[in-house]
Amino acid sequence: MERKSFGDMQCPIARSLERVGEWWSILILRDASYGLTRFDDFQKSLGIAPNMLTRRLKGLVESGLMERKAYSVRPPRFEYVLTEAGHDFRPVVLSFLAWGNKHFAPEGASVLLKHTKTGKTAVPVLVDQVSGEEITSSGHFKISAGPAADDILKKRLASKYDTLI
Repeated sequence: MERKSFGDMQCPIARSLERVGEWWSILILRDASYGLTRFDDFQKSLGIAPNMLTRRLKGLVESGLMERKAYSVRPPRFEYVLTEAGHDFRPVVLSFLAWGNKHFAPEGASVLLKHTKTGKTAVPVLVDQVSGEEITSSGHFKISAGPAADDILKKRLASKYDTLI
């Protein structure tokens, strides 16, 4: 059965899932944001089969989230580094970390985000860059159609998602 492609959908969430909506890809981006760059290091960290890792790295490069750079000519060796789009995915990884610690770690957190100056555990939140307000269920934000939305999306968002967040 062939997987449905989300790449042509107008929804930015669907388009993002087209690029990273597979767990190995997200874990590779996690490891890259932690500083890993080499194939062997990704493989060791993830315990992933080499052919699967090759496919996932290729997909991340093609999606513009990582860049393949040669670091040795003889033998030819490459490293995989985050692009700007890959770096911009880091808050998503940190949100997953906080969400997982809160809801799926009954034994306690195994990974924490720490502030380097205070040493205290940081708790990532989503903040509106314009108002500086935390985006929660405060009722001050809502999902709405953007300028590129077609009539179908505008109608769907107006009828179903015109609720405050």
